[in-house]
Amino acid sequence: MEKKLSIDMHYLKMILSKLLNIPSPTGYTDKVVHFICNELEKLGISYELTRRGAIRADIKGNKSSPDRAIVAHLDTLGAMVTKIKSNGRLSLTSIGTWSSRFAEGARVSIFTDTGARRGTIIPLKASGHAYDTEIDTQPVSWDNVELRVDEDSLCEDDLIELGFNVGDWVAVDSPLEISPGGYINARHLDNKAGVAVLMAAAHAVIETGVKLPIDCHLLFTISEEVGSGASAVLHGDVAEMVSIDNAPLIKGKNRFEKGVTLCIKDSSGPFDYHLTHLLIELCQRHKILHQRDVFRYYKCDAASAIEAGNDLRTALACFGVDASHGHERSHLGSLESLAHLMSVYMQSPPVTDRDRKYLGPINGFTEQPLASADEPENQSCYIGSENEADNIKKE
Repeated sequence: MEKKLSIDMHYLKMILSKLLNIPSPTGYTDKVVHFICNELEKLGISYELTRRGAIRADIKGNKSSPDRAIVAHLDTLGAMVTKIKSNGRLSLTSIGTWSSRFAEGARVSIFTDTGARRGTIIPLKASGHAYDTEIDTQPVSWDNVELRVDEDSLCEDDLIELGFNVGDWVAVDSPLEISPGGYINARHLDNKAGVAVLMAAAHAVIETGVKLPIDCHLLFTISEEVGSGASAVLHGDVAEMVSIDNAPLIKGKNRFEKGVTLCIKDSSGPFDYHLTHLLIELCQRHKILHQRDVFRYYKCDAASAIEAGNDLRTALACFGVDASHGHERSHLGSLESLAHLMSVYMQSPPVTDRDRKYLGPINGFTEQPLASADEPENQSCYIGSENEADNIKKE
């Protein structure tokens, strides 16, 4: 039986704070990869890296197959320079899917070939003193913002001389504020809060010395925000994988900022019934605050793993986030609840031992219930009119 482990929230907050201070827009993730590898070494967890820097760490269990994985992504939203402008400023395009509405006013670092420079993303019409009410009517789009660099730059030649180029990465600052009531305000909680949760769960398992029934791989991907995510870091023995990510809070739907949200389906399709229900049962058994939800406009690491041809069970477990991909807010209670769930999931048996085989017989294959609660399981199920049913019986 799994044990509900104590989560070191000081450790979780420390990891989160350090992660938020490391710029990591998709494609510019080397420094954050080095940071996580260093933290894994401190915990005594072995790991390997792909060519581009996705991390697969290993916590050994009593059996090596079927094994499982938990994945969180290190990359964040960002921007990239598309044009050196004649007015001494820079045009931008987004990295990942986010609105320029949330970029306006952001302090940023621009990574040039010769080093980092500082600046601010502002609307093209930024001053009411200059443009009057036009500041309120200009469209919201990346074509209507520009990057004002903190350098002596009045024209295109000034920017070129300073070393700016088309294709320079732009990282948005993420100041962290945690209120006395536990609310967390920062950019990039998606998914640096998820990474902190996974590290805290691993920390709890290592510190207590609990034995895991099967090998568990901790995966840290570097390109989830642009869709490729966990497509390359898996290996064929992984039978089940849980993605950690954010649960967007939507007015009129489930608002749940303090517990775990288990997503049953996102835009890529339904998640695995049995793995999802294992997580539900673990929440119920260990009294972890949770809810179920469905996300319409959402895609996570699990989808990229399946689309890359991996045959494995997937599930999505989330911490609540208000204003995702914008000015994000979560709560320490949600992160702690999710860390509890991941620590007991690591200790749980696999969905089925049959999953150790990529191909095999029907013996041991899972079954989903069809009968109602008060009907025998082997009773046939038919949907249609009584006359149609009678005709079938006569035939």
